[in-house]
Amino acid sequence: MQSTIDSKQVIEAIGDAIMASNAKGLITLWNPAAQRMFGYTEAEALGQSLDLIIPQRQQQRHWDGYHKTMATGITRYGNDVLRVPAVHKDGHALSIAFTVALLHAPDGNVSSIVAVVRDETKRFAEERELRKRLVELERPRAD
Repeated sequence: MQSTIDSKQVIEAIGDAIMASNAKGLITLWNPAAQRMFGYTEAEALGQSLDLIIPQRQQQRHWDGYHKTMATGITRYGNDVLRVPAVHKDGHALSIAFTVALLHAPDGNVSSIVAVVRDETKRFAEERELRKRLVELERPRAD
């Protein structure tokens, strides 16, 4: 039995943000979860630079790696989950975790980078608070 999966329906239904950008770093795919996560509608995001969601202090580092990946077709991250800061449309900080995949044109060159992104802001804050409490508990008490 052969099943047909509608990839557009999957992209729109999945709970994680899925986004893609072209060789210039312009957004070419933005699913509803990306809208919920970052606050930008698909219409607002498509055609815009990824700088839309990258904190200014991280932009140079991001673009250095991005352009190197586009030029070489190699990412040092492979299937690793990356954890980085991001920014919401309203300016508040996010902590995100994502994986990337490289898409290739018929000539073999990288044509797009796709990312599947999860908002881990709440979990990150909870872990930071737990680490802080652990340090307090391990601190020698002056009796």
